[in-house]
Amino acid sequence: MNLPNAITMSRIACVPLLIWMLSPVFPFRGSGEQEIFASLVFVLASITDGVDGYLARKRGQITTIGMLLDPLADKLMITAAFITLVQFNPHVMKAWIAILVIGREFLVSGLRSIASVEGFTIQASELGKLKTVIQIFSVVAVILARRWYVWHAGSFILPVEWIAIAAVYFMALVSIISAVDYFVAFWRQIDHAAAGRRAAYVMSRQKDKMATRNGLS
Repeated sequence: MNLPNAITMSRIACVPLLIWMLSPVFPFRGSGEQEIFASLVFVLASITDGVDGYLARKRGQITTIGMLLDPLADKLMITAAFITLVQFNPHVMKAWIAILVIGREFLVSGLRSIASVEGFTIQASELGKLKTVIQIFSVVAVILARRWYVWHAGSFILPVEWIAIAAVYFMALVSIISAVDYFVAFWRQIDHAAAGRRAAYVMSRQKDKMATRNGLS
C-alpha cells in the first residue's frame, strides 16, 4: 500500500474513533475534553482529504483502489459526523439537516457513477469546495457548542452557539445550491453526449445508405 492510500485508510479509521468520542461512553466528559478531542480528530481527518490527493498526484501514485477509497472515506466521515451530531447536540444539529446533507452526498455520488459509465467526468465546482469548507467548520462549531454557549476572552465575547447555528443553516443552503449546480453540469454533459451519439448514428445511417446505393448501382 502506497503512502496516499495509507493516509486515506487512516481517515476511514478515524470514523469509529469520532463516533466513540461523541458517544455517551467516552470517558473524558463534562469539562470540555470530549468536545476538544472530537474536534481535533475531525479536523485532522479532514486535512488528510487534501493531503492524500496531493501526494497521489505529485508522486504519480493514483491507483484504482485509491480512487475508490478516497470518496468512500469522505462519505463515511461526513455521514458518521452528521448522524452522530444529531444525538450529540440535537439543539443545533436537526435531523432534517443531517438528512439533507447526507442525501446531497449520495446524489452527487450517483451522478458521478452515471457520468463515469457515460465516459465523462464533472469537475468539482467552487461551490462544491466552499461546501466542503463550511461542512468542516460547521461540524466543529456544533461539537464545541454543546459545551460552550459563549467564549469569554477578556472583554471579547464569542457566541459559539449562535455561530454554530448560523454555520449549519448556511451549510444546508450551500449544499442545496451546490447540488443543483452539480446536477445542471451533469445534465449538460449528458445532453452533449446524447447529441454526439445521435450525430454519430445519423452519420452511420447515411454511410450505410450510400454503401447500399453504390452496391445497387
